[in-house]
Amino acid sequence: MASDPGQNKINAQAFYDLMFNQCQPRAAIEAYVGDVYIQHNPHVADGKEAFIAYFERMARDYPGKKTIFKRAIAEDNMVVLHCHQLWPGSDDYAGIDIFRFDENGKIVEHWDVLQVITDGSANDNGLF
Repeated sequence: MASDPGQNKINAQAFYDLMFNQCQPRAAIEAYVGDVYIQHNPHVADGKEAFIAYFERMARDYPGKKTIFKRAIAEDNMVVLHCHQLWPGSDDYAGIDIFRFDENGKIVEHWDVLQVITDGSANDNGLF
């Protein structure tokens, strides 16, 4: 039986908020991730402990970092979050995060694409 797309969307946002905004990556992993965690971001190693270590370091290095959800889209076992990431003392980003959920409604795989938010644009539409 497949997991529920609507609940997956809620859980993806709760996971992201807990690990990124609340700086509690271990609690996020324990609550929302399945038996495996496959990572496609080249800066983060595979697995739960690697994820936790990376985001614990980000919490220390960038206190006050925050993400704002702009869009959340769910279909079948996939959720896409369109986010505005604010990194104090560094670049801000427009990000797309993609999560795959298992049949139990747990996150088991992650992809992301990030774009630095620049001052200039050839249009007036913005990134969000």
